[in-house]
Amino acid sequence: MASSSGASPSAPRLRRVLTLWDLVLYGIILIQPTAPMPLFGVVHVKAQGHVVTTVLIGMFAMMLTAMSYGRMARAYPSAGSAYTYVGRELNPQLGFLTGWAMVMDYVINPIICTIWCSKAAMNILPLPYIVWAVFFAGLFTAMNLRGIRATARTNAILTVAMSIVIVAFFVTAARYLMRLYGIGGLFSTQPFYDPKTFSWPVVRTGTSLAILTYIGFDGISTLSEEVENPRRNVLLATVLVCFITGVLGGLEVYMGQRVWPDFWTFPDPDTGFVSVAGRAGGIVMFHLVNITLLVATVGSGSGAQLAAARLLYGMGRDNVIPQRLFGYIHPRTHTPSYNVLLTGAAALAGAMLITYERGAELLNFGAFIGFMGVNLSSLMHYYVRGERSLRNAVSNLMLPLVGFVVCAYIWWALSTPARIGGAIWLGLGVLYCAWKTGLFRRQLVLPDVPAEE
Repeated sequence: MASSSGASPSAPRLRRVLTLWDLVLYGIILIQPTAPMPLFGVVHVKAQGHVVTTVLIGMFAMMLTAMSYGRMARAYPSAGSAYTYVGRELNPQLGFLTGWAMVMDYVINPIICTIWCSKAAMNILPLPYIVWAVFFAGLFTAMNLRGIRATARTNAILTVAMSIVIVAFFVTAARYLMRLYGIGGLFSTQPFYDPKTFSWPVVRTGTSLAILTYIGFDGISTLSEEVENPRRNVLLATVLVCFITGVLGGLEVYMGQRVWPDFWTFPDPDTGFVSVAGRAGGIVMFHLVNITLLVATVGSGSGAQLAAARLLYGMGRDNVIPQRLFGYIHPRTHTPSYNVLLTGAAALAGAMLITYERGAELLNFGAFIGFMGVNLSSLMHYYVRGERSLRNAVSNLMLPLVGFVVCAYIWWALSTPARIGGAIWLGLGVLYCAWKTGLFRRQLVLPDVPAEE
């Protein structure tokens, strides 16, 4: 089957300007250095005091999928991400449906970030909700219209600012613990294992929520066409981001559990970590952490919108969705500006129509379909079609297979409303695919894979 290129040689193209550490910074901002903090109170309750354990289990599970993403980016250094990998390795129609599911994931992420930021900002300056929603949806869009270099600089600034606050929290939490218990208060196995409350079903339930800490790492692969040496750097950056997030997040929730070990006493589990910060450092730390989470969510929303725009560009360039709109690159900024504007409008509309909780559930539905597809694609490319020697059986067979099983388990555990909403979205994708292919009598073209420069 022939591949279709979506742009003429003279048309504007994405530029390879990002380094390995630009990717790592982008991934950390997309996930958020403070990623487990908003979830801390809820997971603390669900896992009955084993937040650290759930975050570390989640790190192991997501690193398996991160390896599959990185290895597939080696094979296909293209902006299409999971859509490209599944379309090339399994089936173009399945690739389209994977991309369709990932569109829901990526578009909903800036929606829930717009919702959260708007409500958090109302606590600082009580303007009407719609005013803040327009402001934050517009802010995300403006940041991404400036071009990829400006986005990388913004990521670096946000990372430094959040890192300073995280260090400040560690210092105040350590002082609090040493004042109460001495130096020994800093060290305990209880956050990892408390024999009074530990049970695997409880920890497993907590892990299914704590794994949200890592959602977004796959956005790194959508920048493959803008990366120097993508065959090396995308794999390293994807795995490094999951590892750094797991270690840093584990330390954050470890200190949080030491400061607030009684998981049943939170005034409000949804803002549990802010309460922890207030106990450790008083009103100043309370507000500092609250503002930091707001800034972190701005970074996450902007990064998610960037990833959504590039995923739409990958599908539009192949003319799977209308090329004139979705495959357009701005000649000056070299960004898919129409897609950025479209996802910005979706963020504002979604913030008016759905709740944060429902949006987060739908995000998981799309994300894990993509994760499963990428693991299967890696297995197909490197094992089924590649070398099947015993020496490579672990990397080519076992790692993607285990990654697929773990992702399938988490996806199946989603709530019924999330599965229904996700199934409706997939159904719309099937109808569009049927129309595009004349009731499946024609094949979709394979996703385009540009030559590496």
